[in-house]
Amino acid sequence: MGIYLNPGNRGFQTILNGVYIDKTGLIDYVNQTINTPLKLTSFSRPRRFGKSFAAKMLCAYYDKSCDSRSLFDGLEISKKDSFDKYLNKYDVIYLDITRFISTTAVLKEIVVNLQAKVIEELREAYPGYIREEEEILADALFAVSHKTGNQFIIIIDEWDALFREAKNNVTLQKGYVQLLRGLFKGGTATDETIAAVYMTGILPIKKYGTESALTDFQEFTMVAPDALAPYVGFTEQEVLDLCNKHSLDFAEVKSWYDGYFFDSIGSVYSPNSVMQAIERKALRNYWTTSETYESLAAYIGMDYKGLKGDIIRMLGGEAVRVRISTFQNDMTSFKSKDDVLTLLIHLGYLSYNALEKTVVIPNQEVADVFGDATDQEGWEEIGELIQESDDLLEATLRGDANAVAEALEKVHAANSSVLRYNNEASLSSAIMIAYYTARRIYKIVPEFPQGKGFADLVFFPKKGVDKPVMIIELKYDKDADTAIRQIHERRYAGDLKKYFGNLLLVEINYDKDAKGEDAKKHSCVIEKV
Repeated sequence: MGIYLNPGNRGFQTILNGVYIDKTGLIDYVNQTINTPLKLTSFSRPRRFGKSFAAKMLCAYYDKSCDSRSLFDGLEISKKDSFDKYLNKYDVIYLDITRFISTTAVLKEIVVNLQAKVIEELREAYPGYIREEEEILADALFAVSHKTGNQFIIIIDEWDALFREAKNNVTLQKGYVQLLRGLFKGGTATDETIAAVYMTGILPIKKYGTESALTDFQEFTMVAPDALAPYVGFTEQEVLDLCNKHSLDFAEVKSWYDGYFFDSIGSVYSPNSVMQAIERKALRNYWTTSETYESLAAYIGMDYKGLKGDIIRMLGGEAVRVRISTFQNDMTSFKSKDDVLTLLIHLGYLSYNALEKTVVIPNQEVADVFGDATDQEGWEEIGELIQESDDLLEATLRGDANAVAEALEKVHAANSSVLRYNNEASLSSAIMIAYYTARRIYKIVPEFPQGKGFADLVFFPKKGVDKPVMIIELKYDKDADTAIRQIHERRYAGDLKKYFGNLLLVEINYDKDAKGEDAKKHSCVIEKV
């Protein structure tokens, strides 16, 4: 076994020693691509979404220097027809690009250093097969395959690390891309040498204009995971099973870590966050342990027209439109707010709805990071919003209807365009923004069905929080007292009281046709039940 050639199965053994969610179905997908035109696979997803786990799993399965049958017995792949056909049958080249970056003193030498180290191990395993003066990895691999008939499976972890660590070094990036092109350029030499490639990282493959730098790869990303969607993160059923096994409140876990969604499988959860919650027996923000908010602050601090407004609306729970086609799959070639928002999808800060072509902040954990990231110059209004949000929640809980009306009137005016001001969707968004910090202790559910109708917003206290349930109705051109009676008539209070006890009924209203001092003036009635 080597570091780069046939690294063995110890990495996967270590993974199995912990709490393991069976993702070996990914192996069967790769098996179906071996020695076919689809044999080059690129699968990108955010940090801490299990990329390295998958790479180590694939190494353990294909590496012919070890016997991994016992590791996979009983797992999904062991039930597939392809299991025995490819188990421990190949020479594996495993390239962890972050390792090369950390062990190369001069970053610009990394492409040369990478090839030299892998060729050195190839010479040890196949003495006499590679010319002494050989410095090109693709040629060294071909020499071995041509003389022995052996093929390689190449697994690249953190393939895009150079684009992240040396984001402004275009020369180095192009040299790295040329290395990959040389390995995977197609033709007789590649077909003879390589049985399959699995490449993973955070970013999709770099584009130059509209063309991919590596055109033959089948790409699966956070905007289009397609057949690999079940392996992006933890599925809803997997998280539910974990919660039942480890005595965690599933509803609370969902509010913290859910929010990514793909049509083919439904909800997807951040694996690292769920596992941290299991190990620590505590639900909290684990995102900042994997990616500090300073990087997010740098991206949302870019002064592109409309970006700040979109961020504020998303903090209020709105989805915003995004065009993903112009993104160049790097961290420097930004031309618009759409490029920034698309990068944030791939980094895991935003969840993309492919059908609607919109993005949202996925969950409470990431929303907290956005809140921290806006604590910078140019975002002073967010700091004020957070303080005002704290004050608003306190005013609501103590029943100060006048203070609540004044606060919501201010937020509604600041965050609604003239064209959208007079509709309940606009007012609902303003409410979500105004009560932004309430999400720390409440789960906020829009359009919650109760009694004979729908409550516009229901605030459910999180587990262990001794606060009342709040039902908020959003209206215009009605008087607040009438709306409170409507809440009673629809029996919201009666239905919810059976489950939660203490409630606050909150009615917010304004007259859209009022003139002068009364124009757009909000009123509020708060009733304790």
